[in-house]
This record gives sequence, C-alpha cells and structure tokens, in this order.
Amino acid sequence: MQHRKLRDLDVSALGLGCMGMSEFYGEADENESIRVIHRALDLGVTFLDTADMYGVGRNEELVGRAIRGRRDEVVLATKFGNVRGPGGERLGINGRPEYVRQACDASLKRLGVDHIDLYYQHRVDPQTPIEETVGAMAELVQAGKVRFLGLSEASAGTLRRADAVHPITALQSEYSLWTRDPEEEILPTCRELGIGFVAYSPLGRGFLSGQFRSPEDLPPDDFRRYNPRFQGENFQKNLRLVEAVQEMAREKGCTPAQLALAWLLAQGNDIVPIPGTKRVKYLEDNLGALDVHLSASDLASLEAVFPMGAAAGERYPDMSSVNR
Repeated sequence: MQHRKLRDLDVSALGLGCMGMSEFYGEADENESIRVIHRALDLGVTFLDTADMYGVGRNEELVGRAIRGRRDEVVLATKFGNVRGPGGERLGINGRPEYVRQACDASLKRLGVDHIDLYYQHRVDPQTPIEETVGAMAELVQAGKVRFLGLSEASAGTLRRADAVHPITALQSEYSLWTRDPEEEILPTCRELGIGFVAYSPLGRGFLSGQFRSPEDLPPDDFRRYNPRFQGENFQKNLRLVEAVQEMAREKGCTPAQLALAWLLAQGNDIVPIPGTKRVKYLEDNLGALDVHLSASDLASLEAVFPMGAAAGERYPDMSSVNR
C-alpha cells in the first residue's frame, strides 16, 4: 500500500468512506459492510472515514465494531456539526464550544475508542466564529481525545482563520473529475498553509464508475435520485461524459473508477481520495487505481473530456450551507 501525508498524519493513499454503509445509498447490510472494512484493512487501507450524522450514530457504531481488536491498524476520522434528531430529522449546524465537547465524547463512546485520530468540523457554523469552534477542538487535542484537526467544505478564508488558532491537518471537500471547484482557491490555500486535502465523492457519487445508465438504476430510497446531476437532461449529458471516460479506461486496460481515481491521485501527493463502497468487489476495484499510471498525454486527454465545469447540474442539495 502506498502512503501519503496529510500535514503530519500518515495515511494510506486511498482511504475508505463508510457513510453509505448506514444511510443514503439504499439498503444497508452491516455484516457485508464489516467484511468490506476488514478486507480494506487486510489490503493495507489504514484511513477510515465516518461521521456522527451518518445513520444518526449507527455508522460510528458499525465502524467501532469492525475495528475492535484492530485499532492500531486504523487512522480513524470522524466529524461533528451536522445535528440530527433521533428520528433523523435535520436540526441545523452547531459549532458552539460546549457542543464540540459533547459531540466528541458521544463519538468516542459510539466508536468504542479512547481517541479519534482526525476530528473534523463537518460543516462550518455561520452563527459561531470559527476561532471559538477550533479553540474547543484544540482543547480536545490537549485532553488526548483527538490527535489532529480537520474542517470539511470550508472556504479559504475560514481555513486561514482556523489554522491561525490550531494547525489544521486536513480539509475534506468534494473533488473529482466532475467536481473540480477546489482547484480555483481551496487547493492553493491548502498548499500555502501545508494542509492536506481529503477528497470525498471522488467517483462523483458513483456516476464516474459507469454503472448507472438511467436514474432508475438507483434504489428507490437512494438520495442520489434527488441530486440534480442524476436527474433528467443533466443525467443524459453527464452520461455522455462518462462514456468518454469509459472509452479511455478501455484503452488503458483499467476500469472507469480506477481511471477517475488515478486522475485524482495524479493531482498531487497531498490529495487522499476516500471512495466509499458497501461491496468487497468495488473496494478491490478501487484499490487497483494505485497501479494505474497516467502519462502527461493521458491527463491532457482527460482534461479535454472533463474540463472544469463540464458536469451538468449543481453538485447536490446539501444538508447544509457550504463554503462559509
């Protein structure tokens, strides 16, 4: 397994996003999900990503069960800030210091661990100065409950203010061939400050894998059905882009998912994609991206097919405001 550095934190070059194991992407199978996590660890994946809102805490509990007895093999990342009620209802964003402490203790209990390796603010609370939130997060580091701090979907200005309070190890935001917004301002700011970049949805919520030919291919309760890029004319336009990626993948002797992940890995050694999956076969396919070498010509061809802004439709109706 290749490794990369998020500031001072060593992680596998590809992580595993665990969100879909508990919610959002159709029916969950916890036994299969635990098999996926165990197989990932067996293959050298060290970086697992969860959050307290995924499955309203169930995802943290699942990950905690999966890593029991193997804690020392894992760089464990979780998040707080998107508040949900017991029935899953969305209650807004909370970055107040007292909530930060409460949320961390609750996550530690669900995960069954004594510390979190990378603790993110999931979304920035517009009602609480980032200095106050990160100040409370820094206290968790001092208390030994957290090792490193991160933010998710934060703006360049917020990153600077946060990093001035306590070093920010990683920014996690959506980044893929069809979501290249971070290239404009966010990635340059991360590099200026020495902050690593964790790319979530690196396969465009699965679209770039080429497995969807119609919105009807998605399970009835899959939240992607409400994603603008998976609807109507946008779906058809995006499908044509993916078909071009599929053709390039055939020429390279790899899968579309491997090609898309290899492109992302080639954007810099400070970038760590965290593709999510609920199936061992897709996990193994994704890890094959580490063996795909893209030449300058390959990268230029992908750029021609998928320039910034090529994808049709907005990213998705997020559960909160982003880039504050």
